[in-house]
Amino acid sequence: MSISAAILGCAGTTLSAEEVAFFRDVKPWGFILFKRNIDTPEQTLALTQALRDTVGRPDAPILIDQEGGRVARLQPPHWKTYPPGRAYGELVANDPLVAREITRLGARLIAHDLRAIGVNVDCVPVLDVPDPLGHEIIGDRAYGDTPEQVATLGRAAAEGLLAGGVLPIIKHIPGHGRALSDSHLELPVVKAKLAELDARDFAPFRVLSDMPMAMTAHVVYTAIDRKRPATTSKKAIKKIIRESLGFDGLLMSDDLSMKALSGDFKQRAKDSLSAGCDVVLHCNGDMDEMKAVMSGVGGLSKEARRRSQAVMSRLVKVVEPLDVPGARARFDAAFNGRFA
Repeated sequence: MSISAAILGCAGTTLSAEEVAFFRDVKPWGFILFKRNIDTPEQTLALTQALRDTVGRPDAPILIDQEGGRVARLQPPHWKTYPPGRAYGELVANDPLVAREITRLGARLIAHDLRAIGVNVDCVPVLDVPDPLGHEIIGDRAYGDTPEQVATLGRAAAEGLLAGGVLPIIKHIPGHGRALSDSHLELPVVKAKLAELDARDFAPFRVLSDMPMAMTAHVVYTAIDRKRPATTSKKAIKKIIRESLGFDGLLMSDDLSMKALSGDFKQRAKDSLSAGCDVVLHCNGDMDEMKAVMSGVGGLSKEARRRSQAVMSRLVKVVEPLDVPGARARFDAAFNGRFA
């Protein structure tokens, strides 16, 4: 069977015999890890190796959400604490480039942590521009309050990851900042005019449209499609993400198990892929749900294969040199030891 257009999770810190057989059969494009999958660095590295063994691809993408702040799957005592995006934007210094330099350094250090455990994709940077009235689900995960600040620091984070041999994912395209609710729990509907969205919400994604991967927003934008969220909207993906924003990288859905989406898991997967997503994401490791998802997923499309090859070509074989102790000392000093 060819590589399937899906990214899947697993249930625990090791693979069960059922998971091994299932992954060998369906051959997902990649995998994603959560806290439930992580104990020690040695265990996590063994898990990532085991996942890749099931699909027979030593460079198969393995994703994680390691933003810093409240979204961090790697935790002390084995891993360093990193700040949320907003903390980088609030750095005060005479040099206007300091915030950008420290953002890049933080991402470079995160990449160092991830490569050591076999993870080669990080679901960073968050490019959502928060609205004062928006739901707190974005909140301090955003780098700032303006499109310019979000784009500048978002690119710095992406560059730090790439230099360390980890692929970034820009999210949540085309923008989650105005959403009045949490898409994990319900479907947000944004009623702003297209011109307003384009000038503020969409702007950082246009600036970073050269990035290898993007994750969709489970958000309805009535100015684009009154019925469907971006994830399952052909209009949003073709007219906005692909044409207006100019993104030609690999487009993945946000998690199909989020309550913003409707229908059974087979239909959610089919709707996302039919709308123009290259791959779908299912995170929770529930075997019954994964089987349902995969019943609606085929192999990578021709365009998805092309984009996948382009994505994997962005993984550097020789990473940028890094004096880890010195880099950590400089990073901690920038925040006065608050995240040491």
